[in-house]
Amino acid sequence: MPFPCGQVWEGQTRTNHSPANAVDLNRGADEGDAVVASASGTVTKVRNEGSTSYGRWIEISHGSGYTTRYAHLSAQRVSVGQNVSQGQTIGNVGNTGGSTGAHLHYEQLLNGTAQKIKWNGAQILYWGSKSYTSKNCGGGGTPGNPYTPEEVCGDGYKVVDQAAVTGGKVFLLYNSGNGNNCVTTIKSVSLGQETSTSAFLEVQGAARVTDSGAYGYYAGPVRKAAPGKCVKWGGQVGSSGGYTSGFEHCG
Repeated sequence: MPFPCGQVWEGQTRTNHSPANAVDLNRGADEGDAVVASASGTVTKVRNEGSTSYGRWIEISHGSGYTTRYAHLSAQRVSVGQNVSQGQTIGNVGNTGGSTGAHLHYEQLLNGTAQKIKWNGAQILYWGSKSYTSKNCGGGGTPGNPYTPEEVCGDGYKVVDQAAVTGGKVFLLYNSGNGNNCVTTIKSVSLGQETSTSAFLEVQGAARVTDSGAYGYYAGPVRKAAPGKCVKWGGQVGSSGGYTSGFEHCG
């Protein structure tokens, strides 16, 4: 589904929709809420139609002619050619284009033609309104958190490893442009509340660098170059269930 794990949204389908097989999605006070990739793929379109049509919108290719489209966004957080994971934040709910109120317009297409939408293997309700609970719990971030590891670490960084911890995930990223590694711990519990969270990165032969504090969404980023060296990385949310790797990802 195109919204984060565990959230409940109402989907509306109607015969006068354009295209008719699209669905409009809402939940209370949802303007600015995270929109996520409903499946992994490659971003093929990031467009802005201004005050007409889809407004700000994104299209993702999933292979074999299948694409998904996300429209009326307030912000687009991916670029053309970028590979995205299922569940990764790609934008935010908005009221752009020909919209009359904040919502997410979503389509599933095959060879450019909108299909009747299926989530979790089952077709959604046509025609009318129904509430849906997202089971989109994989992907680039952690359930319900609006931040992805790529957003935390910055442009050019890609996830190379990750580890689940109690209350979140720890991510190791690498930037091939500047040779830097980056570690961030992204929370999945007590979101928006300042709780103990940490992330660390240790280059073999050098001192460990740690970012630790009371954070609402994530710890880090911790960035260091490690030319020809191995790195140790990890993090923790709360007082238990932390992760510490061995020295790995060498070179």
